[in-house]
Amino acid sequence: MAEAIRLSHQVAAGIFAIPVPIPYPFKYVNCYLLLPGPGSSDGPALVDCALDTAEARAGLEAALHEHGLGLGDLERLVVTHHHPDHYGLAGLMEAQGPTVWMLDVELERGHIFWTEPERMNQMGQALFHRHGVTDEYLADLAGEMDKTRSRVHPAQKPQTFHDGETLRLAGMRYRAVWTPGHADGHAMLLRESDGVLLAGDQILERISPNIGLWAYSYPNPLKHYLASLEKTAALGASVALPGHYRPIQDIAGRVAELRAHHGERLQFLLQLVYDQPQTCWQLSLALFPGNLNLAQRRFAWSETLAHLEYLVAEGAVKRLEPGGIVHYSR
Repeated sequence: MAEAIRLSHQVAAGIFAIPVPIPYPFKYVNCYLLLPGPGSSDGPALVDCALDTAEARAGLEAALHEHGLGLGDLERLVVTHHHPDHYGLAGLMEAQGPTVWMLDVELERGHIFWTEPERMNQMGQALFHRHGVTDEYLADLAGEMDKTRSRVHPAQKPQTFHDGETLRLAGMRYRAVWTPGHADGHAMLLRESDGVLLAGDQILERISPNIGLWAYSYPNPLKHYLASLEKTAALGASVALPGHYRPIQDIAGRVAELRAHHGERLQFLLQLVYDQPQTCWQLSLALFPGNLNLAQRRFAWSETLAHLEYLVAEGAVKRLEPGGIVHYSR
């Protein structure tokens, strides 16, 4: 008889990766099950939880079942950040028993994206308009956002921890590390006993995490992200367990690659900025050419905006607002 395919696999002592299917180009998000050792009085914990689709829920529940667990058997759910593929099922899981935890900054700056949808939608639409996004695109975007929001159930009573705080999860001690950039309140968890780093989307194996500027985010997220990369390298962790793709052994090497990538993007963007003013939307079409879908085009625009505002802060690009529409020039 053929051996059954495992839906989770051990990636470090007491830590099992659960690749949960998601309807995004990543295809999977890595949720991490933390199991207590013999003699521990702590319950199991989960780091990140995917978004609410039938396939994701079934995949997560089946993987937990391999360990004799259901959602209600978890003691804690810790979310690295508020993005839907990491946070979407949080409220549904909370209702079954686990306490939901997140960085205090993320409660203030990311969690509200889901709890104040009308205000966030208005702020987002206004920012898109000010940066030259076309009415045709905006008309389609509202429906796309409604679909995303239907898949996210924010926690009703989230608990918070702060940067540098030590958390006890499944009988082990983890230090919270605040790494803003990908999200204002993005947090990693470092197990200092062996250097295992639950890295969220701070560093990924094959691609650069989206560093976008949104209506509710810090005004210079790329500056934050570059500083967070240095903070990540300085931890001296032995392995990074990321939110997507495989574990990263050479953390310092990957940090250097990501820094170089953003340096190249900044230089390329500078070549696209002329004396003739252009909007972020116009520049994003040149920086990210091709036939991107609605969501990909939105992320391309936000990434372009983050890089433009970084260049403005560095004094390399001018920011103009003729007629209330933001333009950039040399």
